[in-house]
Amino acid sequence: MTDQHDRPAPYKEPQQARSAATLARVLRAAEEIASSAGLEELTMTGVAERAGVSVGTIYRRFEDKEQLINALTERMLDRREEYVAEQLRAAEPSLSGVMRAYAHALLHSFADSSSLFPELLRARGARPTDRGARTITEVHRLLLEAAAPYADGIRRSDPQAALDTAARALLGACFHNSVRPDPAAGETAQRRYAEELGDMAVAYLLTPDGRDRVSS
Repeated sequence: MTDQHDRPAPYKEPQQARSAATLARVLRAAEEIASSAGLEELTMTGVAERAGVSVGTIYRRFEDKEQLINALTERMLDRREEYVAEQLRAAEPSLSGVMRAYAHALLHSFADSSSLFPELLRARGARPTDRGARTITEVHRLLLEAAAPYADGIRRSDPQAALDTAARALLGACFHNSVRPDPAAGETAQRRYAEELGDMAVAYLLTPDGRDRVSS
């Protein structure tokens, strides 16, 4: 996971179990509202009503809407880092297994909560450190770590650079799918698209590049 010491404190951490449960309910309500109506429509009053707490309870935890969005960002991105890590741990122990698991995990993560995830990634509320960029860095690192045992099977002239390129290509394709007007929607379409992305990455990694063909 990302370094906890680098993270700004986006809200007052609860000290008791009851307070933690209330905070979880508040963040869940904020996520539901933001997912259905967008961040612009997110209000402290609306979150309080959805969570079944007083507005004062919200303000005791968060100074303003920006701090609430920061907390929501932390919650959602933490979950996605954990999800990608879980999927890679469960991947078939091979280069193709890792790349396909990564494609599926990324596509699911970006597609989840409709347009909210990319909207949060674009938000710069967690200044000075871009929280979205740190999650991108972390999931990239997770793939490189998971694929490392199978790097000998990569047939490009620079295996590590090729793996880095494949990781970036998959990430970009999944992000693009989440913001385009006609994304792969529905479980079947998303599964098919993830399979195609994984196959593309594997084919690239297993194909010798031009430098190898010239030298041979």
